[in-house]
Amino acid sequence: MIVITGASSGLGAALAHLYSTEGKPLLITGRNAQRLENVAANMPEKVQVKQADLGKATDVEALLDSLECAPDTVIHCAGSGYFGPIEQQDPEAISQLIQNNVTSTIFLLRELVKRYRNHKVNVVVVMSTAAQAAKAEESTYCAAKWAVRGLVESVRLELKGCPMKLIAVYPGGMATDFWKTSGKEFDTSSFMTAEEAAHMLKQALVGTEHGFVSDITINRH
Repeated sequence: MIVITGASSGLGAALAHLYSTEGKPLLITGRNAQRLENVAANMPEKVQVKQADLGKATDVEALLDSLECAPDTVIHCAGSGYFGPIEQQDPEAISQLIQNNVTSTIFLLRELVKRYRNHKVNVVVVMSTAAQAAKAEESTYCAAKWAVRGLVESVRLELKGCPMKLIAVYPGGMATDFWKTSGKEFDTSSFMTAEEAAHMLKQALVGTEHGFVSDITINRH
């Protein structure tokens, strides 16, 4: 079983389509139920759809309660962007940014570790290259992604010796609907497509009996 969060659009949706072509049992989740159903419409019946707001601990618990067994892989793509000069950013939008990126990841990892730390589960946390370098007019977005990176690296230490593994992913710019709601205009014509990034990520996630790739950066040309 593969669980993909943030699967209603972008990289999450592209990964869901990619894995579904291999007949992998999937559960996809996101905040927008209608968009999730649209993504699932062209997939096999074995794809499960569950609406959830991962910024709510009760939704995270209900999501994992719906699984019949421990998943093999959880790919956490859920998140959102918000950009602009710091003095022009709206406090409510900043709070929502933190909720969608930081709080959701904290609640998800908390519940996954509580349930599955002694299971062989790969937890893939998709962040951004904004978690690796400072960027002007992306201050709060970078702050959120740096927070998630700190969370992942700290929880890794708590899982030392456990079969559960955390994999950090840092994708560069992708040509998705992400930018339409971010508050920052970009010419995305030279950016990766979500499908390109999904193929590269899927290839990098292939492990062996004694090894796995722990940190993945996917850069655009």
